[in-house]
Amino acid sequence: MSNTDLDWWRGAVIYQIYPRSFMDANNDGIGDLAGITQKLPYIASLGVDAIWLSPFFTSPMKDFGYDVSDYCDVDPIFGTLDDFDALIGTAHELGIKVIIDQVLNHTSDQHPWFKDSRSSRDSEKSDWYIWQDAKPDGTVPNNWLSVFGGPAWHWDSRRRQYYLHNFLDSQPDLNFHNEEVVNALLDAVKFWLDRGVDGFRLDTANYFYHDLELRDNPPKQEIVEGSIGVSLDNPYGYQLHLYDKSRPENIPFLQRLRSLLDQYPGTTTVGEVGCDFSLKTMSEYTQGNDKLHMCYSFDLLTHDNTMTHIHNTMTTIEEGLGTGWPCWSMSNHDVERVASRWNHGTANPAKSKVYMAMLLSLRGSVCLYQGEELGLPEAELEFEQLVDPFGINFWPEFKGRDGCRTPFPWENTDTAGFSENPSPWLPVADSHKPLSVSEQEGDRHSVLHAYRDFLHVRKHHSALISGDIEFLYTDAEVLVFTRKDENEYLLIGVNVGDQDHIVPIADHQVQDIILPEGFLSTRFENGRLPLPPNSIYLGAIQP
Repeated sequence: MSNTDLDWWRGAVIYQIYPRSFMDANNDGIGDLAGITQKLPYIASLGVDAIWLSPFFTSPMKDFGYDVSDYCDVDPIFGTLDDFDALIGTAHELGIKVIIDQVLNHTSDQHPWFKDSRSSRDSEKSDWYIWQDAKPDGTVPNNWLSVFGGPAWHWDSRRRQYYLHNFLDSQPDLNFHNEEVVNALLDAVKFWLDRGVDGFRLDTANYFYHDLELRDNPPKQEIVEGSIGVSLDNPYGYQLHLYDKSRPENIPFLQRLRSLLDQYPGTTTVGEVGCDFSLKTMSEYTQGNDKLHMCYSFDLLTHDNTMTHIHNTMTTIEEGLGTGWPCWSMSNHDVERVASRWNHGTANPAKSKVYMAMLLSLRGSVCLYQGEELGLPEAELEFEQLVDPFGINFWPEFKGRDGCRTPFPWENTDTAGFSENPSPWLPVADSHKPLSVSEQEGDRHSVLHAYRDFLHVRKHHSALISGDIEFLYTDAEVLVFTRKDENEYLLIGVNVGDQDHIVPIADHQVQDIILPEGFLSTRFENGRLPLPPNSIYLGAIQP
């Protein structure tokens, strides 16, 4: 295997699939692995390099798979290990890599490990989780908070102690300070490597270790709404999380994990990092080629869609990244869909196209969330339709994550071609049906065709995949930058606003690269780059 093959992940485009909502092959109303396999040719047609599967492991589904009760098996609602093997085989035949989620920070409270741990203070796995006595007055051990609201400690009457949970109280945190826990988790990772996976997306990759002294987190000096993807309706956003996550002990564990993956050439990792200093953490976790291959943060998952914010985020990570590598995402299964979040609540196909072209032109790898290529807006649900515990807890100020998890629209029909079951696990959004794959396939100017076209253009320009980046101009609506490698030198201009802009580009001779039909593009004119509203420019700078 050549070095190029080993580094396929650098500049790769990874398509995230939320299995419950992608395709239901057995018509029980819930998406499954066989359904994903059935639709892999569609994914291949997009021109992506890999898929990332959100959890499909055995789980009581209190948090829809992010509460794992068996790391080494498939939950029956998604199929079997044979179904997974078939998915891997078909994906590889189509030239698609397969990345799967690993939820290592916590398990379900139904996992055999936790059942043993809570049974007795003298049990074999008594310290596999983080147990602590109450304070003398019976209150919780410290001020740490759960992302899902309230204290991060839950009282267990059997052990007469509290256990730590950064998320739901049915998701107890594992004790990474216990070497047996680390070894067991690495064995689970190896299980999937031996089945042929090409990499892992690490859920909450900066949460693994906690402060052994259990010191209280200090309050934030400045609270910025949405700065870490949690609204201020939730008290979690009022703390500076110094001691419950992003601990220095994380680094040696990531090095052990990387050492394991290095035994399987061509595999990769992408870590999710959510904290108040996420760009700094991304740099620490990806530098040196001995930890994570790449990380992504919440910095592009906020409501700030200004090009100033994009520029500041990119320059901050570039200045501190060193040998590390970033991965960027505008949407995922935990946040409001970007078509609504960045378009004032309504779908706007022209803006969806230009945001996509911008994302795919930045330096780094890219994660696209299912339905992003259709320009899907957030689904509007009533309270009675919610199943997400996060949304139920914080309604109505925060409506939860169900709106980005509704069934994928394949056809403009009642159940959108997702299932023959008339009552899928979440309702099909009426606003999604006219944006279905079948509808957009017939429209040469659709968002779907624009994604497909630009992804194929990108594959023919190595500078867009791995070249260096330099920013030439930015304001709230316009971003102009270059990408350069040993083969080519490209000029990229983006205008996400509704007004014309003209940007002077001195000292460069530029040859226009004509973009496919369906994009609003422009032409370079005598040292000036005119950028109409919602337009993208791509040109080759001449030597």
